[in-house]
Amino acid sequence: MKLARDIMSLSTFKRDSNKVMRQMKKTKAPVVLTVNGKAAVVVQDAESYQRLLELKERTEVVETLRHRLASLGRKKGRPVEDFFTEFFVKHNIPAGD
Repeated sequence: MKLARDIMSLSTFKRDSNKVMRQMKKTKAPVVLTVNGKAAVVVQDAESYQRLLELKERTEVVETLRHRLASLGRKKGRPVEDFFTEFFVKHNIPAGD
């Protein structure tokens, strides 16, 4: 992050929004907008935002898999066939073949 380029006041952004948008598309870097010298909002181009969402989703999947693998290592859980047999019996559902 280049502070002079990637942090600016909201008023500067309003004045030069077209220039800032071209910059974001070129650099793929977000811009932090400040109000009274304090960070108020982050603006980024749509393509970079979409990549960020995809990365977040992948990270969540990896974390879920990590937890599930750890529970298998601790011998927690049971075979799916056992679960469904018990579930069908508990809810009076005829087992399908």
